Amino acid sequence: MSHIDKQAVKSFLLDLQDRICAECEALDTAAQFVEDSWQRSEGGGGRTRVISNGAVFEKGGVNFSHVFGDQLPPSATATRPELVGCRFEAMGVSVVMHPDNPFVPTSHANLRFFVAEKTGQEAIWWFGGGFDLTPYYPVEADCVSWHRAAEQACRPYGDSVYSAFKKNCDEYFYLPHRDEHRGIGGLFFDDLNEWGFDKCFEFIAQVGKQYINAYSDIVRGRKDDSFNQTQKQFQRYRRGRYVEFNLVYDRGTLFGLQSGGRTESILMSMPPEVNWHYATEGDTFDLQQKQLLAVLQPKDWLNHNDRSGA
Repeated sequence: MSHIDKQAVKSFLLDLQDRICAECEALDTAAQFVEDSWQRSEGGGGRTRVISNGAVFEKGGVNFSHVFGDQLPPSATATRPELVGCRFEAMGVSVVMHPDNPFVPTSHANLRFFVAEKTGQEAIWWFGGGFDLTPYYPVEADCVSWHRAAEQACRPYGDSVYSAFKKNCDEYFYLPHRDEHRGIGGLFFDDLNEWGFDKCFEFIAQVGKQYINAYSDIVRGRKDDSFNQTQKQFQRYRRGRYVEFNLVYDRGTLFGLQSGGRTESILMSMPPEVNWHYATEGDTFDLQQKQLLAVLQPKDWLNHNDRSGA
């Protein structure tokens, strides 16, 4: 196992937060992030950055956190019982951007690093994260470019990496109670340590780079598209699914709340305006939703030729 350099990871994550914020401010032109630094009584802290009421972004958050604790919360040990009772150190950057224009997708990215230790035992470390896209009016070219960026991040690390992490993402960002996928996916990985520290660290740096580039290209291409109030209302309706997933299933949200994290920072991912419209068979929202859900079904976007619904 190669040497763990926690300070290098922290420096990278802080720089990644800076770069994402700078790119989003350049895209928006009318609003800037407001920073809120905070401390956690149990150990650690972070800096929350939120942008709102901009020309492009209705609300967005780019958070950095670095926290410590005497025991991992249940959300972190549910699938790894050997970690129960471990001290932990966790750091990461979490991004959620909610554009105003319904034709610009919501995006999410997360990169994190964990170290778990018990007295007298070797430390256990791993990386996790990924990125995913939630369109309301999908454009096939955007879906394809998003997945090409994901594949490009994975390509140097093995022929099966993209397909495995894409499958993880498709399965993770799914709402069982709705039988719906939240978006078109991207990459999702956890417990990543089998390549050794240096190679895993290099990989998450590539994931961060590809997220910035891929999302910026989509935003530039769609931010000036015209839209009407019916389309805006449908965006708010579908944002409800985003809220449902984050509050019911998202492991990052659960980890933050269970570990005594800062609630305002954890819930910065919530969209500013949501509408739980009661959709009935054949109404406008129902018809639009059926078209959208057909696109959200997992598919091979890199070799996708069906242009229906795009």
